[in-house]
Amino acid sequence: MLNRNEIWAGLVFSLLLSVLGFVVLYELFALLEIKGAASSVGFTPNFRERTLAIVAIALNLIPLNLYRRRRWDLSMRGTVIATSILAFAWVLRYGIHLF
Repeated sequence: MLNRNEIWAGLVFSLLLSVLGFVVLYELFALLEIKGAASSVGFTPNFRERTLAIVAIALNLIPLNLYRRRRWDLSMRGTVIATSILAFAWVLRYGIHLF
């Protein structure tokens, strides 16, 4: 974790954490599907991608809690901005298909 109490540090760290979290989870489920331990049969076409994106966004709760304990308000603000941007992007990307 970056050792700075700055908005850009929280913003960059949160965006990277979400993107890397999504990639790791997506590849993990792809590997499980190849091995036969997971299946996407019976779900909507983009269910796994949609759900993993929400989990990746929720990973930002970890640095948010750490920043809160250290009282790094500016880094916490950057994390909230990044999470809001990602949540808005999720709604734009997947919200049309849900409603």
